[in-house]
Amino acid sequence: MNQILVTEKLYVTPELKRKKRLYKIEFCISIFLVFLLSSYYIYAEYDRNKSEEVSQVLLSEIKSDNTVKKSSENDPIIIVLSESEAEQIDEQVDEQVTEQTNEIVSNIQVGDKTYSTEAIITIPKIDISYPVLSETSDELLEISVNRYWPEKDKMNPNDVGNYCIVGHNYRNGKMFGRLNELENGDIVELEDLTGRTIKYAVYDRFVVEPTNTDCTSQRTNGRKELTLITCTNYGTQRLVVKCREI
Repeated sequence: MNQILVTEKLYVTPELKRKKRLYKIEFCISIFLVFLLSSYYIYAEYDRNKSEEVSQVLLSEIKSDNTVKKSSENDPIIIVLSESEAEQIDEQVDEQVTEQTNEIVSNIQVGDKTYSTEAIITIPKIDISYPVLSETSDELLEISVNRYWPEKDKMNPNDVGNYCIVGHNYRNGKMFGRLNELENGDIVELEDLTGRTIKYAVYDRFVVEPTNTDCTSQRTNGRKELTLITCTNYGTQRLVVKCREI
């Protein structure tokens, strides 16, 4: 039985040529976009690491200064005063504290820039420790966490009231990137520039819209509180972690 083999001939039409050309263009664009995104990610990571280096230099300087302050402190001397003398001294101390409210900051120069710092925040559970910069801006948020509220002349770190700190939510876990892992009872430590460290415990956490600033309220019933704020849900909302002195 004879078999007849029929070979189908493929005709290259102008339409087929156009599609092949289009596929090549799309492939080249895809490769370019992958390269572009990879380069951006690598640069962003490099930039974050450089900023991390600056924040760690600031952290080292603050710790060094606080160590010197602690080592230079003398043992307390007990002095017996009359009631009127004690009241007079208390008034003088109150006046000095009021005058020095804006002075509890440290200006540290790194390279050609000077950064104003006022505290160190440490969160053992998520293994972070950063200097708190005394002002907030997009540029400063790249370097470290920032004081968000209240204004510097209204309150010092570890004073009675609600001290608010804001930081970036980085996917690599730096800054406040792991803030969402905190639970009620977790400890947050705040060391001010006098060397005083106070421990705060998380008592609440919630998500709000960017325009909602109720978490910055200073109504703390005479207590010392910390409020930690970062972005969540791809930057569309804010994660708020509330802490109270223990």
